[in-house]
Amino acid sequence: MRGLIFGFAGILTLSVAVSAYSQEIIETKTHRLEIVADGVYFATGNGALHTMSNALIIERDDDIVLVDSHITPSAGRALLESIRTVSDKPVTTLINSHFHYDHSYGVPAFGDIQIIGHEYTREKLSHEPLNDPTYQFSLTRFNNTLAALEARLADTGDPTERAEIQSRIEYWQAHIKAQEENDPAPPTISMSDRMTLFAGGREIQIHFFGRAHTGGDVAVYLPQEKIVFTGDMLLGRPSFMGDGYVSEWSQTLENLKQLDFELILPGHGPAFTDRERINHIQAYYRDFNTEILRLKEAGLSAEEAAARADLRAYKNTLGINQLGADLRAVKRVYALKNKTAD
Repeated sequence: MRGLIFGFAGILTLSVAVSAYSQEIIETKTHRLEIVADGVYFATGNGALHTMSNALIIERDDDIVLVDSHITPSAGRALLESIRTVSDKPVTTLINSHFHYDHSYGVPAFGDIQIIGHEYTREKLSHEPLNDPTYQFSLTRFNNTLAALEARLADTGDPTERAEIQSRIEYWQAHIKAQEENDPAPPTISMSDRMTLFAGGREIQIHFFGRAHTGGDVAVYLPQEKIVFTGDMLLGRPSFMGDGYVSEWSQTLENLKQLDFELILPGHGPAFTDRERINHIQAYYRDFNTEILRLKEAGLSAEEAAARADLRAYKNTLGINQLGADLRAVKRVYALKNKTAD
């Protein structure tokens, strides 16, 4: 089942070897909690339900600070249940790494909680977030996945295959049903450039380094532990660019690199320590932007440019081995160039 689980941040479907940071793992019914420092847990889904994104659990003297809440209240409740396997302290504070649904729609599971996020994130989550085009696109994709599985079920008579497909169908039906409970909540506290939390014996820094995956990505930095949670601003591979600022992204990552960190916890995928990978990803965004603008200036439509874009120079470093690019990323570059996107 795990092969079916992917977030839109992984739309490029890359198979990339990322240098993982191996630590003790606590397995729960729905999560893998990797102990990355004393009282700090990197939470990733184990495939039992559709969590979509990673989360960070930071234990303080009397409470817990959580970074990102997963895709639905149902997934958020599963995360809270997993948190209870390592601590009975209340979750009092949630930090949104950015506004995207797969990181922020689980908030209702945590009750009346302080939510911190960038001003841009508050803006996006305050005005009809359920109508956000990226979220609506993914709802269509979920339905299409279910329909494809149902078609496969109708076409096979093999009992073993039918049982496997039926299990997947039930999984996706539950995930689609879970969307009905979504009621996104905007940050109750917003920040612009930097905020630091000092309470509870733990320093937690929240940084905005510039526009990247969205207009309001923040990095959550633990200076004593030299750990940074980057959300989708930085993955071990290129991120989804359909809401991004590709021409600015490399500089934002350059700003991020000024922090003294040894461990990178991304919004999707495994933790990694290889800072050289950041350089490759920066170069990819620069070359992607250059390539798409070259095709645009040659008079190609976004659809034509998406078919012809050639980033295969990154085959060995980032696993880009096919001609072409995600159409939504190409349309975003076109729109920003035409100044028709925010």
